[in-house]
Amino acid sequence: MSYDGAPLHPGKGHPAVVKEGVSFMVLAVPKESGQGERRVAATPETVAKLVSMGFEVRIESRAGLAASFSDEAYAKAGATIVPDTAALWSSADLLLKVQPPAPAEADLLKPGAMLISFLWPVKNKDLIERLAARNVDAIAMDQIPRITRAQKMDALTSMASISGYRA
Repeated sequence: MSYDGAPLHPGKGHPAVVKEGVSFMVLAVPKESGQGERRVAATPETVAKLVSMGFEVRIESRAGLAASFSDEAYAKAGATIVPDTAALWSSADLLLKVQPPAPAEADLLKPGAMLISFLWPVKNKDLIERLAARNVDAIAMDQIPRITRAQKMDALTSMASISGYRA
């Protein structure tokens, strides 16, 4: 499987996602590197949905184990399991992560890639500058407003609900 280089949106250079199998956007999910982090950025259920939309999903080996998702469950959902961390990061057109990447991880992203993660840009100015210098687009999940219109994307509210929201 390869992509034909068609842009996802003009001027960004991201490969197109198409259902006909002509081109794919490689969506990668690494194992979280932060100490004590048990979450993973995608579940086997969401991987199956992404694959059905035309993404080529790659999951780092053992990425979901702390969240009780096996490599076999991801493979059954249509993901490719990648044992090499550097190969996973450098192949990603779109990388989903829970915690902000470490500097060494950010350096593995190829120019033109996109990162979706909690980034805490005010606290992580050096990281944001590092990503910008590498021409990496980033969406900070923590910056999505906690309003009704953005509720489907509001990760902070959903995490608060899971943990027992207190006003």
